[in-house]
Amino acid sequence: MGNALRFLYAQCCKPTTAEDSESLGHHGVSAVTVGVSALAHDLFHFEITSQVPEGLSKHVVSSKKAQANWYRKILEAWRAAKPPPKTPEEASRLVIQTLKRHQKADVEGLLAFYGLPLPHTLVKLSAGAPTSLPAGVKYEFQTLPVDAKAVADGDTVTVYVSTTDPRESSCVPIEVQVAAVQRSQARAEKNYTEADAIHKKIIDSGYRVLNFQNNEEILARKYRIRLRGIDAPESSMPYGKEAKEELTKIVQGKCLRVLVYGEDRYGRCVGDIYCNGKFVQELMLKKGFAWHYTAYDQRPELATWEKEAQAKRVGLWASSNPEKPWEWRKDKRQGR
Repeated sequence: MGNALRFLYAQCCKPTTAEDSESLGHHGVSAVTVGVSALAHDLFHFEITSQVPEGLSKHVVSSKKAQANWYRKILEAWRAAKPPPKTPEEASRLVIQTLKRHQKADVEGLLAFYGLPLPHTLVKLSAGAPTSLPAGVKYEFQTLPVDAKAVADGDTVTVYVSTTDPRESSCVPIEVQVAAVQRSQARAEKNYTEADAIHKKIIDSGYRVLNFQNNEEILARKYRIRLRGIDAPESSMPYGKEAKEELTKIVQGKCLRVLVYGEDRYGRCVGDIYCNGKFVQELMLKKGFAWHYTAYDQRPELATWEKEAQAKRVGLWASSNPEKPWEWRKDKRQGR
């Protein structure tokens, strides 16, 4: 068990790319994985010392003896879980299921102590990734791992696709191919100023050389994706920050499957995004961090998922009268 917890803690703290390491917080733990890694750390510590973490009593109502009993049960559940939880949602579900006969205040207090999702915020997903391309899809691609800084807001994310992808390899401009070779040569000669200047030209052409932890460099094409069928609050609106944070939690460090239906007037690809087989738009709607964008998408399932969040009063629906982002943008354009 100790080895499994050690492995999970290491995996939670390990950045995917060199850029990811810049977004890690205290002890190298990212905002996405902090709750899971902290719980794994405390379970490992409890297995050795039989001591529950300091400060937990401030969040729960039961005694330390009862708390120790919880940790024994969670340890047993963790042993039985194959694979063990890796995401905040998975860890939260395991705790809730394991302590289902305990006081609600204790369960929610324990989850809050680790910053894990509370029971009413968890969603049950119904839509998996399609096995064949739906009607209207123009093309699809798989992305490289997404950087946290690539999420603009709750419905827009920038992704990169490797030029070794068959669809991409045939359309890389010759000037970009030449520049990539010249940059490699400049770096080999330790002429980093020249290499950076060449890389800027590559970036201006819509490409970038990404550097991964194993020192592997990949020439990749940039795509800006507008999530089809939803509209999240703008950054300066109420729940705008929370929507961006939620989308970041979902996609950070993940390779995404994107089904592209077209482009909007800003040159963004309008598409459906799947992350580890989960439909990202469904997650955003059910967690209450986006509206169903009925002006551009009439899929009934999106309306159903929005209504589920409204009924639970989660996310932006905790407000009695949340402002629609398209109306907010219209008011801004008209100077109101």
